[in-house]
Parts: sequence; C-alpha cells; structure tokens
Amino acid sequence: MITPEEIRKKADRLYIPFLQSLLLGEPFFPLDWPCGKIPYDDYQELKEAVQQLLKGSKEHAGCGYQVELIQRKNRKYGMQSLPSRITFETETDYLKFLNKEPEVADFKQVVARIRNEIPDLNIWLNQNPQKVINHLGKWENLLPVCLYFQNHPKPQLYIRELPINVHTKFIEQNKGILNELLSAILPDDAINQEENDFEKRFGLRYAEPSVTIRALDQNLQVKYGISTSEMSILISDFERRNLQGYRFIITENLMNFRTLPDLTNSFALWGKGFNVAILKDVEWLRNCPIIYWGDLDAQGFQILSQLRSYFDQTISVMMDRETFDTFQESAVPGKLCKVANLFYLTPEEHDLFADLSKQTIRLEQEKIPKDFVICRLNNLTDR
Repeated sequence: MITPEEIRKKADRLYIPFLQSLLLGEPFFPLDWPCGKIPYDDYQELKEAVQQLLKGSKEHAGCGYQVELIQRKNRKYGMQSLPSRITFETETDYLKFLNKEPEVADFKQVVARIRNEIPDLNIWLNQNPQKVINHLGKWENLLPVCLYFQNHPKPQLYIRELPINVHTKFIEQNKGILNELLSAILPDDAINQEENDFEKRFGLRYAEPSVTIRALDQNLQVKYGISTSEMSILISDFERRNLQGYRFIITENLMNFRTLPDLTNSFALWGKGFNVAILKDVEWLRNCPIIYWGDLDAQGFQILSQLRSYFDQTISVMMDRETFDTFQESAVPGKLCKVANLFYLTPEEHDLFADLSKQTIRLEQEKIPKDFVICRLNNLTDR
C-alpha cells in the first residue's frame, strides 16, 4: 500500500508535467492513482499504515491529497474500511502539499511577462518550464538582454560595454541560458551558427588571442615593420597581414623563440604550446614553409601532430632520435600522456613519441646547445 512519502515522490515527479499543462492551458486535475495492494498478514501493521496515510490527508491536514476508502470484508478481520485511491482534487491542494505555491505564483508572473515582452520565446517557453523555474529571479535581467539583441543583432561591442541596464557581470555569468534564449529568437543571419563561443556566436567583440613573432631577416623587418626582437599581433590582424611564401619557424617555448639565429626569408613564431590552435584559420600560412621545434616529450609531439593537422607541409626540427640520444643526459621526468596514437606524425616521429611517452621523460628545448641549433637550422633552411 502506498505511503505518504511515496505520494510525495509521485507528486514531485509530476511537477514539471504540471507546469507544462499550465503553459499549454491543458487540464491537469483531478490527479489520482490507486493505493496499491493492501497487505493482510499483520493487522496491527495494516492499521498503523492506514492511520499514517489518513493522517497526512486533506481531511486531517487541511490540504493535500484525499483518500478514497472502500469497504472490504476479510475472512480473518471482518469488514474493513481500506484505502482505494489517492486524489489531488485541485491545483491548490497539490501545490500546498509540495510547498510550491510561492514558486508557481512567480512562475506564472514570469511566463506572463515573457509572453508579453518577447512573444518569440513562446515555443522555447512551452518546451522548457524547468529552465524558467531554474532562473526565477533572473528574468528581469534576462529579458532586457534578449530585447537588446533583437533590436541590435551582432552589436560588435564587448559584453561590458553593451548599453543594457544589468550588472556588468550578469551576461558573463549567464551565458548558458542566454545562448538558448538568443538562439531561439534571433534570425539565422544574426547568429554565427558554427560558433559555440558566446561572443563569436552573437557578434560581440572579445579579447582576442595574440600571436608573438619576430623577423629573423632584417630585410623582412624593414619591409613589414616586424621587430627582430619580438612583437605581438592580434590574431585577426595576423590573418590579414598575408606573409605567404616566407618561412615560419614555430617554437614551443619562449626562450627558444627569442634566441633563434638570423635566417634569410624567415620569421619566428612563438607557438605557446597547445596554443598553436589559434593559427588554424590563418589561410595564407598554408602557402608557407613551416618548421616546428618543440620539446622532445610526448606533449611536444602532440603539439606537432596538432599543428600538422592544420598545415600538412609542417616539418619538424631537432625532434628526432639522434637529437635525443645526443643530449639524453639532460632529460628529466616528463608528464603522463594518455594518448596512444597521433595521426599526423611520420613513422620515425611516432616511434620516438611512443618511447618518450612510455618512459615518461622529456628533453626540453632549452637544453640543446645553441651551436647545435644553428647547425641544424642552417642545414634545414639551406636545402
């Protein structure tokens, strides 16, 4: 036989369908279900269970569920009045039982406001009552943001300079729900569909990553105004520079970037480890010879494989077994690598990657003497 606790669990499970019925204007009450099988093995146990069920009912508590009783005759105990069905007659009974009256009152007010101010949200609203509840207390700020983007799609402003009367951090802290809402109401041409990043998706300015480069040839320094020491360029500016045809030597670490020797028709670029990902959309780099020099460890080869997946012309330098064997006394413990296969390495590179990964060791770029570096780079670039 059902217990008051089981009734509460059933009622809780029906809360979202109830909210859905409110949104769709569909009847939901009376709500009822059977009490289940009545045990007769222990009369005292049965009596206490029935009393507990009745004690929690509307008749005794003043609100909540009602218990329908039927008369049944038992051979051992005679005629008994036993529970048959549980019923919530009204919305008030149901909500008081769940202590949800204030929440549902707020829900109704928010729904009315959403439908009044942004009718285009109605379909999303009908499908997401739980999310409306989850963000109660935020809608007075969510709606002005939605209205602004409806009236000013792709504003090309930073989030914190948007002329919306909300807390400066509100949009940053609520990107998840705002992404859903804006995706539901904005036209296709106001959304960068292929982007997941909030700023990029909705045409906002954002803190762009930068590329750090230096000219290894003084003629290139003069021609393009790129320092022989180093300079940082926003990735969008770098994409527009179009330095195609020149050689790029990309290093994993900063010190090696800063100490590369002079090389004709060459630029140095600091890859910053896995940050080489920011280069993937620089189309003109596909027409440049690219040399990558990373640490001799599992992660260095991961970065090489990543870079080569963008630019298949990339070759490596000083990432071979001869270099490692020559300076292996400088090797130190490395980091664990859970990746077993890298698809953009040569067979020789992959063999060394597997060995270094298995031994969990690394030879850092900085441990390779400068005269060796100069010799290897000159041999490579003289071809």
